[in-house]
Amino acid sequence: MTTPLELGAIRAAGKPAVARALAAIETAGGIARHAALLDACVAEPGGHVLGLTGPPGVGKSTLTNALVRHVRARGETLGVIAVDPSSRVTRGALLGDRTRLKTDPDDRGIFVRSMAARDRLGGLSDHAVGAVALMQAVYDRVIVESVGIGQSEADVATVADTVVLCIQPGSGDSLQFMKAGVMEIPDVVVVTKADTGAPARRAAADVEGALSLAVRAADALVPPVLTVSSTAGTGLDALLEAVERHRAWTTDPVRADRLRAARFRHWVADAVKVGFGTAGLALVDLDRALEAAAGPFGAVAAETAALARRLEMGR
Repeated sequence: MTTPLELGAIRAAGKPAVARALAAIETAGGIARHAALLDACVAEPGGHVLGLTGPPGVGKSTLTNALVRHVRARGETLGVIAVDPSSRVTRGALLGDRTRLKTDPDDRGIFVRSMAARDRLGGLSDHAVGAVALMQAVYDRVIVESVGIGQSEADVATVADTVVLCIQPGSGDSLQFMKAGVMEIPDVVVVTKADTGAPARRAAADVEGALSLAVRAADALVPPVLTVSSTAGTGLDALLEAVERHRAWTTDPVRADRLRAARFRHWVADAVKVGFGTAGLALVDLDRALEAAAGPFGAVAAETAALARRLEMGR
């Protein structure tokens, strides 16, 4: 029998306990077995979750490194989830982003975890969602560096409080994103490699034009467009200030409740759809499921178990 994981004990024990909890969550059926823990993690507002997305080669890992240094210099604790493509053989993280992030192994205030996308086109598996829930309950901040598959990558917006879209100068990304509608996703846009000068400024101007055409909710903030050089260390303070402004906007009580409800509803719907397809999802009353459970992970566990029983009885 699996010993229940307890949030208070994980917080008290630090990095080793976090590692063990994440390993338990990542095992087959781990989300359902530890639903009570994960629901406790999201029961109250926790650390701020920052999602970094953008195409491969844009500099997400370099930016993550720079942000880690800045956040730790402020005395805040930080968890990093680096999502990589999956190995076709082991199903594990193929690139091992953790190897590209430079952190002090003796620093108890920083924890980095590489996770596999598990063939999810949007970049985040249900295990990654569970990992984000756990980390935001333990650390002051969480950075989710997504797999970087380009136009189709939108899952990060369902776990992050603030989404930063990274764009590379001279790559034509802004035109591709405008065509794909990805400009509806970010809360902040960063043009990386600002030390290139004129190309970075042109890219920023292109992005601002693309944002003017994006369809956004009536009360949504217009994302600021910033230029950052992670290697030179320029623009990082402005980026963190923009993140803080967006964070303050999302903490309005009415808005915060609405965002959390939509997020939880999406998690349940996505988990059911992945396991049982659109036919299974059509059998689930999402609002009722969330009302009946202690939280979104409990709802996922209950509804997937019920659908599995129905499927077995129908054979």
